Amino acid sequence: MGRLEGKSAVILGAAGRDNMGQVMARTFAREGARVMVAGRHEGPLREIASEIGGRYATSDITKKADVEALANAAVAAFGKIDIAVNCTGWGLMARLLDTTEEQLDRLSALQFKGPYFFLQAFVGRMAQSGGGSVINISSASVHAVLNNHAAYIGTKAAGEALVRCFANEFGAGGVRVNSIAPGLTSTPMTEREVKMPGLEEAFVKEYPLGRIGTTQDVADAALWLAGDECFMTGQVLQVNGGLTLRRNPTQREISASLKAHSPPKPAG
Repeated sequence: MGRLEGKSAVILGAAGRDNMGQVMARTFAREGARVMVAGRHEGPLREIASEIGGRYATSDITKKADVEALANAAVAAFGKIDIAVNCTGWGLMARLLDTTEEQLDRLSALQFKGPYFFLQAFVGRMAQSGGGSVINISSASVHAVLNNHAAYIGTKAAGEALVRCFANEFGAGGVRVNSIAPGLTSTPMTEREVKMPGLEEAFVKEYPLGRIGTTQDVADAALWLAGDECFMTGQVLQVNGGLTLRRNPTQREISASLKAHSPPKPAG
């Protein structure tokens, strides 16, 4: 019997092919969960739902009505919700003095207001039905600062604060609320950067376990947080190979590594 046998799960942020949300969906389904995947793009959601024998729904986390409708759809489909995961995010890289008001508004909607809506919808329903596990994806950069990432870091830090507040207030109702903080992870969102010659090398030397993370690393951690054996709430699980024992590379170090690994310029 699978570790999530008989449980129902909602994973928001699973509309990108082979992204973190889809890898989680496959992992949860293999462990016996009934899974509803959600996001903004119907095509890839339909495909992953068909692959795992699950359900799908379109939903935009920045719209409270969408998140409430998603929670209602999951309750209608499964009777109750045992697990809810928010995998949405936008890895904006922008200089401190160049970050625009539009970028701040977009990130705040996606990584602060949206998670607030998500926690309201799913924690509230779980508290009324005997409990469950809610998981939010944060970032190691909250604790190991990365240059040109301030708006992203600030909104992810705010999400961690929300997790602590909801965990504190709803623990008595059997609801566990936690975050996972990956470091640099090979995902469709980071594919272009990770493939840049020298980029990964600049980061790997700061990882005690000697490699950057994978989406499966994060999915395996989420599997533990989702299961009944997890006695943890209000915490940030650092799933980043020990990065937060050290630091992210500086911009100067990244630039030097990229330069060292770039192909030589043709003579003449």
